[in-house]
Amino acid sequence: MADRDPDLAVKLGEDRSEGISWAELMAQDSRQPPAILTEESYTYRGSDPIPAERYISEEFAQLERERMWPYVWQFVAREEDLPEPGDYIVYENAGRSYLVSRQDDGSIRAMHNVCLHRGRKLRLEEGTADKFVCPFHGFAWKKDGSFDSMPCQWDFPHLSEQNLDLPEAEIGRWAGYVFLREEKGGPSLEEFLAPLPEHFKRWRHEECASVMRVAKEVPANWKVVMEAFMEAWHTIVTHPQLLPFTGDSNAAYWTWGDNVNVNLVPFGVMSPHIQESQGEQWIVDEFIRYNGRSGDNYEGEASANPMAIQVPEGVTARAALGAAMRQAYTESTGYDHSDATDAELLDALVYNVFPNFAPWGGYMPNIVYNWLPGKTPDTCIMEVRILARIPKGQPIPRGAPLKMLRLDQKWTEAPELGILGDVFEQDMDNLPYVQQGLHASKTGQVNLGNYQEIRIRQFQDTLMKYINGELGGAKA
Repeated sequence: MADRDPDLAVKLGEDRSEGISWAELMAQDSRQPPAILTEESYTYRGSDPIPAERYISEEFAQLERERMWPYVWQFVAREEDLPEPGDYIVYENAGRSYLVSRQDDGSIRAMHNVCLHRGRKLRLEEGTADKFVCPFHGFAWKKDGSFDSMPCQWDFPHLSEQNLDLPEAEIGRWAGYVFLREEKGGPSLEEFLAPLPEHFKRWRHEECASVMRVAKEVPANWKVVMEAFMEAWHTIVTHPQLLPFTGDSNAAYWTWGDNVNVNLVPFGVMSPHIQESQGEQWIVDEFIRYNGRSGDNYEGEASANPMAIQVPEGVTARAALGAAMRQAYTESTGYDHSDATDAELLDALVYNVFPNFAPWGGYMPNIVYNWLPGKTPDTCIMEVRILARIPKGQPIPRGAPLKMLRLDQKWTEAPELGILGDVFEQDMDNLPYVQQGLHASKTGQVNLGNYQEIRIRQFQDTLMKYINGELGGAKA
């Protein structure tokens, strides 16, 4: 860094791809875009390489478990996953296991899923219960985690003066999402998420429900897999079928503070890597064939897909698609979408919240990703949800059950994913070999682009703040 040309250093992070920019697209939108889509927030964060050991080292994974995971807000559920009193889920991550339980007053509590007698897990999967009774010896706790009873109490006089309530974790709730933090204290959920709640006011995820959930074990580190979904320009080689309707290198990349970033990927426009257009109708036709959030998310035959349109003469594919979706969403949900921009109706507005929560913004059926570390640094669990808006006046239904795919299964074995399963399998053609390559690397380094991979840079910067004791409660 010290030997870098100072004239070059001033310009680092300023280069952008050829072709129409995100700002220019917003200026052409059919509706006046809100400030959240027009106010750029980019800061150059340096160009130093990332050590490969962060992805492959058990010692580094242990530092994450000790110094990062206990102090961050972790996305654990949606409200519709546990709608009734007594409903609970089991959430496991980074060596901990929790019971997240709906209470009689509608509140949600989280307690450690470990019997205080001999340490057996109290529950292995989600369900409904007013008591958590240990299957080993029958110690029991109420659904709020308070101690209820034990057999042979005469043999435990030494426990009579002890607090036998299950240790509790902190719960935060926002827009239908439920979060947990192991160690209490630190920023509130709203502070941790900022500016996400302000951005998502327009998109009202609290009016949505999970209509699909699929998770899969992946043979790569959770950061390797997550970071593959933090930039769009791998589309050039990995997902070439998307290029006719995806402005992959025209995407915007913005960051805020330590925790929040976004990748704004325009759809309905050609990639700058395509040299010759076959017309606006071709863009729409390819969009219908390969966009994972189109025909697969609508009932009926493909002809009923509201994106299956004919582009009028003199109208862009993007504007025509926006108009069709504006009308379709208004009719199907009962909510007025007349002020929704083309971007909010079509584009991949992919937000990430540190460390592993990624909800899509906008009015489309929204994708929500999250990634959890596996039992070793070389595996992880990736979960995908689809949220759909519930028609106005109708109650929020219980969320879809989780389908769990094994390590040896393919994403395409979950047909509910539609074309998304094929797209994820294209990613799987890379990610296991990224993990293997990191182990085999001679340099032991990973290099990042200054703009298109700024979200990865921000994530890595924040991660190291926890590892080094600048954030969280652990001391380096």
